[in-house]
Amino acid sequence: MADKLSQLKDMTIVVADTGDINSIRQYKPEDATTNPSLLFKAAQMEQYRDLVAEAVTYGKNQGGGLARELENILDKLAVNFGKEILNSVPGRVSTEVDARLSFHTEETINRSRKLVELYEKEGISRNRVLIKIAATWEGIKAAEVLEKEGINCNLTLLFGFGQAIACAEAGAFLISPFVGRILDWFKKNEGGDYTAENDPGVLSVKRIYQYYKKFGYDTIVMGASFRNVGEIEALAGCDRLTIGPNFLDELMESQENLTRKLSPDMDFPADLDRIEMNEKVFRWMLNEDAMATEKLAEGIRNFSKDLVKLEEYVRDF
Repeated sequence: MADKLSQLKDMTIVVADTGDINSIRQYKPEDATTNPSLLFKAAQMEQYRDLVAEAVTYGKNQGGGLARELENILDKLAVNFGKEILNSVPGRVSTEVDARLSFHTEETINRSRKLVELYEKEGISRNRVLIKIAATWEGIKAAEVLEKEGINCNLTLLFGFGQAIACAEAGAFLISPFVGRILDWFKKNEGGDYTAENDPGVLSVKRIYQYYKKFGYDTIVMGASFRNVGEIEALAGCDRLTIGPNFLDELMESQENLTRKLSPDMDFPADLDRIEMNEKVFRWMLNEDAMATEKLAEGIRNFSKDLVKLEEYVRDF
């Protein structure tokens, strides 16, 4: 019997959740995704020193003062890593817009266009790139504009059902609901023991998947941020799953049978009704979901902190 990772690849597109190019080469995923935390970690590895040095030189040559130099360095660094990753995956790489722009629609649009332009100057077509944007209302509205320009988006830091519906209504190419961080919140705030069957993160992704399939949305559901292999196995069959190297290794080492849990033709809950989405509904649904509100804010803060660390690192490089 094939290992579990091979079985999973037969039913789900597997994406590597890492900035470490050597790990990507080892596990041979279809796509790869990065974020500020992963980039900060990868940038400090000796084998990627040249990628950092080239980005620093580029940014300084652009001029415009320290703030603009740092902006250009970070954008070029993200693209440098993305380009290297694309040499090892047949599909796409997700590159994140500065998380500090999460509540600025126009600035998010402009920065996204800039990232795509940098990729295209490297000879990389925009259809091999996903621009990662936090699933705030402002971020979702930015994605709506970008999608119409042929710039596909990955809406990240997604925890609430309202966020998922708004992303689909905006025509987002892909969403990344964060399974493990939802579980973290429930363990901290409500206690109890959870299995794959009652894991609130797994149940959240399952509900989003069913809603999209029932109402014919094309937006891809990509489960992310896992805490254990059981969560991954419980979402086998999801459109995509982005998985860290430790769990990819665990799946590769197991020879047990993997059962498909999600499919487009599965039975949908009778009470899964369509919700008419607008800004007022979005903000109210987010307000009523303490977990989603807290984890979205926390995620933006933490990504922003890692961006500051990355800026400090390249400034002293």
